Amino acid sequence: MSEISNNFYKNGNLMKIKSKYIVIKIFDNIKKSKLLKIINYNKKVQGLMKIKLNDYKNEFSKIEIEVIPKENIYGKFIHLYNKNIKSGIKIYFNDNKEEIKGNYINPEDNVTKIKIILSNKIKSLSRFFQYCKCIKIINVIKFNRSNLKDMSYMLCGCTSLKKINLSKLNTNNVTDMTYMFSGCSSLKELNLSNFNTNNVTDISYMFSGCSSLKELNLFNFNTNNVTFMDHMFEGCSSLKELNLSNFNTNNVTYMDHMFSGCSSLKELNLSNFNTDKVVLMSYMFSGCFSKLLLICTNN
Repeated sequence: MSEISNNFYKNGNLMKIKSKYIVIKIFDNIKKSKLLKIINYNKKVQGLMKIKLNDYKNEFSKIEIEVIPKENIYGKFIHLYNKNIKSGIKIYFNDNKEEIKGNYINPEDNVTKIKIILSNKIKSLSRFFQYCKCIKIINVIKFNRSNLKDMSYMLCGCTSLKKINLSKLNTNNVTDMTYMFSGCSSLKELNLSNFNTNNVTDISYMFSGCSSLKELNLFNFNTNNVTFMDHMFEGCSSLKELNLSNFNTNNVTYMDHMFSGCSSLKELNLSNFNTDKVVLMSYMFSGCFSKLLLICTNN
């Protein structure tokens, strides 16, 4: 036991910690197991430090993602966007049989399933699967983290992606979803019913290029804090109707190219749209070739 941690024991028993400053000072000097023991004993300190003990008990149990690659394909299946956090990622081929260090697959690898486990060192999922053209299915199995704020470009350019399960994805504190699904041209269905967008400020290009999407239900989306919606549905050429009557656009400033290239769109409900703060709306409906029923008012 270190000399510092010894200071918090008296006759073999833990002493109460009464100062937030003390915890901050010793946080990096005590082994994780000792620190947990002390914090567990001091419930008030947990509140002061805003510490979630589960985030420290098992650092590799917070985010688990299952990936099924496209058959007979070579390519990158995960984008290690920060070399300094490689130790925070564990990757297994074919049901935990072998942990690997690389992030490329070859046809001769005969990989049928990939398991990715992320630790608390991961602070963002931005660009995580960007341009991973060899992924066919993504299934988010566990997602107990709530401190991630950036999911921009997360699946951008995943052109082979046909199925994705995001029901476990925690978006409570996410602020940036730009380009999140952009270029997912093979994706035909997308269930975002569990998405919490209360803190999101930017959803520009979010679904741009999702040319196979035939329907999209965004009725649960809270856009109260959103300022950018430009190019949001650009190139969604298979969408036939879209109901955005729940969208609050009071703070939106950019809507340009928002529905550009939605050539199959026949009904669009914008009955709650407020454009008072919008400064750019150019090419908003460019390329909407079908006879479009545009619902713009509640009256």
